[in-house]
Amino acid sequence: MTRMLAILVLTAAIAFAVSPLMVPGFNGFEPGQFPVPQEDPPAQPAGWAFSIWLLIYVWLIAGAGFGLLLRADDGRWAAHRGPLFASLAVGAAWLPVAQVSPVAATVLIWVMLGTALAALMQAGRSDRLWLQAPVAVYAGWLTAASCVALALVLAGHGVVSAQVAALGALVLALVLAAAVLAMRPGTPEYGLAVIWALLGVAVANAAPVNAPVLGLAVTGIAGLGVMSWRTA
Repeated sequence: MTRMLAILVLTAAIAFAVSPLMVPGFNGFEPGQFPVPQEDPPAQPAGWAFSIWLLIYVWLIAGAGFGLLLRADDGRWAAHRGPLFASLAVGAAWLPVAQVSPVAATVLIWVMLGTALAALMQAGRSDRLWLQAPVAVYAGWLTAASCVALALVLAGHGVVSAQVAALGALVLALVLAAAVLAMRPGTPEYGLAVIWALLGVAVANAAPVNAPVLGLAVTGIAGLGVMSWRTA
């Protein structure tokens, strides 16, 4: 069973990585997908921040491959594989859903986050470069991405303004990230991934200056930086 799970994780990681090829040209939710069009929403990081996905895809595949070839029957690798497989399997279907329904895609990305965090909490401490690190970076980015998606849906359906949604999303992301770092010390990779997203938000709100969002993002970068360093 452990070997089969290792095979499933590698298969799901590959499917997740190639899913963008099945949906060419997708650059996030389109403004017109919402009743209230979201043009340059303040919650969304600058475009270059999304380049982290390349690192995530490659690292997840490399880690899963290492686990299958060299640690297939290692008990220290067993616990995290179930939730990680679930997260990656949902992730492989996320882009096609996002093209059709931002609301459904937001639900799915929170499922991805929940299962990714479960995988991180259960990941063994051995083989850090191949086991903990890729899962932590993946979960860290999803923490920010899930909150951004929620902000876009709330603002896009007129529940709150885009500004309020952005501030709420940042607070939620920071609370989640701080909780994860407290519950799983020794995972600075997770904190750095969230910081990368916050840096993207800060840059996106620097010109023209959106002082509340920029200030909260910078404060979050500093706070998570300290937590990541202290728990490393």
